[in-house]
Parts: sequence; structure tokens; C-alpha cells
Amino acid sequence: MKWMRFGGLGLALVVAGCDSDKTGPEQQGLPGNMPLQTQARLQSFDTCEDLESYIEDTAVLDMRAQVSWQKRMMDYWDRGGGIPVDDGGMPEAGAPGMPGAPPNQDSGAGAPGGKPNDYTDTNNQVKGVDEADFVKNDGTRIFVISGNKLYLHRSWPAESLQAMSSLTLEGWPQQMFLAEQDRVVIFSAVTYQEQGSGGSKPGGGMDAPCSPVSCGGYGYYGSNATKVTVVNVADLASPQVVDELYLPGSYSNARRTAGTVRLVLNDNFRYPDGLRWWPDYEPDLWKDKARLQKAVDALMDQNEQVIRDRSLAQWLPKGWRKRPDGTRVEVGYDCRDFHRSNTPAKLGFVTVATLNLDTGAQESTVRRTSLVAEPGELYMSHDALYMASRHWWWWPEDGQRDYTYLHKFDIREPGVTRYAGSGWVDGYLLNQFSMDEHEGVLRVATTLSTWRRTEENPWGTAETTNRLTTFRERDGFLRKAGQSEELAKGERIFSARFIGNKGYVVTFRQVDPLFTFDLSNPENPRKVGELKVPGFSTYIHPLDDSHLITIGMHVPENPSDPSPRAVKLSMFDVSNLANPQETFTQVVGTAYGWSDALYEHKAFNYFPAKGLLAIPFSDYTPSPDYWSGFRSELKVFRVDTTTGFTPLGSISVADQYQVHSYRGWSWYWTPNVRRSVMADDYVYAISDAGVRVAHVDNLQVPLASTSFQPSFTP
Repeated sequence: MKWMRFGGLGLALVVAGCDSDKTGPEQQGLPGNMPLQTQARLQSFDTCEDLESYIEDTAVLDMRAQVSWQKRMMDYWDRGGGIPVDDGGMPEAGAPGMPGAPPNQDSGAGAPGGKPNDYTDTNNQVKGVDEADFVKNDGTRIFVISGNKLYLHRSWPAESLQAMSSLTLEGWPQQMFLAEQDRVVIFSAVTYQEQGSGGSKPGGGMDAPCSPVSCGGYGYYGSNATKVTVVNVADLASPQVVDELYLPGSYSNARRTAGTVRLVLNDNFRYPDGLRWWPDYEPDLWKDKARLQKAVDALMDQNEQVIRDRSLAQWLPKGWRKRPDGTRVEVGYDCRDFHRSNTPAKLGFVTVATLNLDTGAQESTVRRTSLVAEPGELYMSHDALYMASRHWWWWPEDGQRDYTYLHKFDIREPGVTRYAGSGWVDGYLLNQFSMDEHEGVLRVATTLSTWRRTEENPWGTAETTNRLTTFRERDGFLRKAGQSEELAKGERIFSARFIGNKGYVVTFRQVDPLFTFDLSNPENPRKVGELKVPGFSTYIHPLDDSHLITIGMHVPENPSDPSPRAVKLSMFDVSNLANPQETFTQVVGTAYGWSDALYEHKAFNYFPAKGLLAIPFSDYTPSPDYWSGFRSELKVFRVDTTTGFTPLGSISVADQYQVHSYRGWSWYWTPNVRRSVMADDYVYAISDAGVRVAHVDNLQVPLASTSFQPSFTP
């Protein structure tokens, strides 16, 4: 059992005096159920002094909300209550009421000039808006991040697949882009000692690299900065680093349109050294309510002084650029580029860093737009970037509902990201596919959650339902244009997809309802059809104008059904939105089976030119030799609307489980297949252990392979 600690709240609240005889948050001098802000808006700061005051006022409120919980918990214990929580200090994930309780058949000979006729690239949500990933290719070259290295491959002709070189990267590289002019742009998590904290040098910015021990973290779990490395890959045998940029904050996500890269950084709020969350130990202090409350009040006053004594340079470290000659140039910030929300927001910093790669200079230019808030889901079209952040509340009250704030940024000008407007929507979003923009209209699919508390269940449970809502930008706000009826009471959204004037939503409790929507009139989005099948789909992919293919899990509707849970591919005929039909299914593997494509759309690889689908798949067969029972492979299917899914075989990498001892595996490096590339009639399976290619007619016999060794040096 641990104390519950909840994060920061909006600044527009005033901390009042405490009444120690009351237990409600308002009576404890802290806000309770934060009201919804129906006129959501981001406001920039006029001066650096205003920015510093906002950060400190919000930090004080956040600190008091966390420390004062100790007094309220004593009142619960006095009544014989208490709320069990997990080791993270929050209600257990999955506990009742907690959100998230979880074809052209040509010969394939290749085009003239040594290139394939067609090939697959990253499975992007929006055509023409590239999403960063750890694999990128252009048909003749494949670039892979494995461990802390970038591997550069010549991949065409397929039988000549070869790793031409590798480049060791600082920190823990995560994702990249293959941009114009033979440049690879890589985002890495790095850990740097911050100046002005922990006894280091005074002033803003980031100092030299530090060890995991001295910085208190390892890998991207302990990182506090993002490194952007630009590599010239014109010569695969000799890649050249041409730009190195360090920005405060952990890498979250990135998008690219032509020569402009926009990356989202989540810079967790850093409390100053010297802040304390518990009173000094005194004998029997926790048995004496009056003494404890007095000690907690004194502690909060001391903490506030520590917060007020901190400078803006210490709150906001600057970034820097390392030049080829080793010199460093500071990359500062403009206080006017920071925005605050008039909505209750959890304390933190979200930065949209815009890199213009088409300046003609060797170094890219960078501009930053920052929000004093926590990040949420990100969606980007050709014209706009949308960010969703949940309404922040921490005191469970009967009837309380979830809300999400939506912020729009105009990105039509290359290299520039401008704030355009905000709005709000009932409920919470599942992922990026819960948002979509079409002809200037934003469509959002949300799960609505209402808190219900009783004397028997003081912590409460959440009642859920789901809805689709549309928005138009007007007068600096995202105004609600229309909304659908509520659907699937007691369930939550497991996947969503918007395609032109049509929308598709899958919810789940025990069966998998696929709902179809007519969105041709944004003011009246209509649910027009519904189909229920056992299990659920986690990703929806358009096959053509009238068919969808999905990946998810088969879950028997009847508990007595002997068929096990298993990965399942489905095809749906949606030519008649009012009467969608599941036309074909394909169960894959055993109940132990798993695919990265279930929850990572970039692992789902459909090749329209050949009518082929490839998914990474791992499974386990009980064996006397435990490790020999594991297998990992890239499964390939031919997909046709008249015959469904035809298994063509798989490229196995099971041998890598024996080559690389499991003692060398980590959360950052495992030998299983994670991605794929297809070019003409050739299929490439990609894992952290290497790349393997085979012809689609003989997948079991690889034509060539490359091998990567585990590398973990930060």
C-alpha cells in the first residue's frame, strides 16, 4: 500500500486556507472536481516573468495537492477506509472504473535502372505525411536502427542484400526519417546532467553526458533530452554526420512533410532539489492527527519557498547544437513561444519542434512552440497538427465525466507551426486513429466515461459509452459541428478509422461490434450499420473503397467454447454501410501467439501492387528445451476480396533465439521479427538481429541475410 499522488492542476485556481476537520478537497484548501472549460484556449506569455510566475504558481498548487493527500488519507483511515493502490501510487491499471483497463501480378523483374517496380514504405495514417520509425527504405536501400547503431543496407537486387556499414549513435536511438538529399534524421534519447540542478553549474542549458547512476536513469526511461542526428547517406559505405542538435525533453513522436520535420517532445516537470514529500520522522507522528497535519502544513510552506527561489533558467534548460569542429552553440527559446491553457492541465512541458531541412544550409533551422501541459495523442494532416490532452482531475466524485481538450496548429507554411484554436470533446481518445481531418472538418471518436460512487464502493466505477463528434475551426476555436448517437454502452473503443466520408469504430466487451458511419454531412454524423463478431479488432486498414481488413484477437463469445483466444485477421465488405459483412477470417497461430501489428500499425504491411499482407508473428510451442519452443517469423498472406486470406508461408528467424542468448536480450533488443519491407516479388523480414530476404514463392528459403550484434553502450 502506498500513498496516492496525483499531478498538477490549472493555474486559475486559488489555494485557500485549510480546515483540518473536513475531508473534501475544497475544504482542504485544494480544488476538487475541476470544472470543464468550455472555451478552451491557449494563451502565449508576454514576458519571461509571466512565464516564470505561471510555472511556479502551478508547481506550488501541484505540490500542495500531492503533499496534502497525507492528511486526507488519515481521515479515511479514521473511518476504517482506505484505497488500495499499486506500487506506482495510482489506482491499479485495469481496476474497475479506471480508463484504459486496457493487384497487379507482374513478373517482379524490377524496373529499368536497377530499381523495383514498386515497394512498401512505412504504413502511414495519412498519405504523404510520413511517420518516424526505426526502419526506413526507398526500394534500393534499407536503413535499420538496432540497439545503438544505424545499419545501412543495399537491398536491391534482393539476392545482393548486404549491410554496407553501420554507425554508432549516442544514447538510445528510437526512430528516424529518410529525407530528401540523402539525409537520415534520427531521434535518440540521451541523458544529460542539467545545469543548475543537483549541485552542478548554475545557469540554464544542459551540461556534458552523465552516467546512468549519476543521472538517475538508463535508456529512454531515464532520458531527459532528445538528440537529433542528421546523417548524409549518399555513400552507404561511409555515412557522414552533418548535424547534431540537442533539445530538452523526451522524444514522443514525429511527422514529416517534404522538407519539414515536426517532432513532439515531452519534458517532464522537474521539481528542484530540496523538495520533500514527507515530514521528518518523529515517534508516533502518524498516530497523532493534529501533529501530522501541522507537520504537513509546515512542509508545504517550506517546499513553496524552495519553488519560489528557483530561476526560469533552472526551470527551462536550453538546448544546443554541436558543430562538426566540436564547438557548441546554444539553442535558446523565446518566452513568447510558450503557451498556457485556460483548462485544468497536468504539469509538464510539451514542445513541437519544427525543423526546416530545406534551407540550403548544412544545418537545419529549428523553431519551438511549447505548451505548459502534458502531451496526448498526436494527429497530423497536410495542413494541420492536432494534439489532444485529457482534462485533469484527481478527486473522484459521483457523476464526474472524462473530457479531452483539442488543440490545433496551422502547419501550411514550411518550417513554421502556428497555434490556430482549441476545443473540447466528451470522453477520451484511444490513439492517433481516433482523430482525422477531411475537407477542413476534424472527426474524433471517443469513449465516454462517467464516475459512479456508492457507500459500498467509495472509490467508484466508470460507466462507459462511445460517440463520434465533428468540429470546424471558427474564430480561434474548434466549434462542435455535430455528434452521433451514443453507442455500445458498457464497452470502450478498441480501434477506429476514418476514410473520406466514412467512419468505422470497433468497441469491445465480449463481442466485437463494427460500427459504420456516414460522415458526408459533418453537422449530422450518422451511425448507419452495425455488425457483431466474437473478439475485437485493434487496427483497421482500408483494402479498397468497399473493403476493410483488420487485425485483432479472436475471443469466444461463449465461455464454454473450446476455441482458444488467438490472433485473427478479418475482411469486411462495407459496400453497403447499413449492412457490413465479415466475409473472411484467418486465425493465426496458437493461444500463445502475438504480433506487434496488434498495437503498432507500422508493423502491419499491406502491399497493394501485389495484394500481399505481411505481419510479424511470434508463438510458443511447449518443448522440453524451453527456449527451442519459441519461434518468430514474418507471415505472408495473399489477400483477395473473392478468396480472402491465403497463407503463402513465412520467413523464420527462430534460429536467432539460439544464436543470441536470451541473457543478452532486454526491453531494447530482442531477436524477434518486428517489421517488413516488400519490393516486387521479394519480402524482407526485419528484426533487431538482422534482415532476411526471400522470394514470395519460396519464403522458407532465404536468398540473403544480414546479422546485427546486440549493442547496449549508451
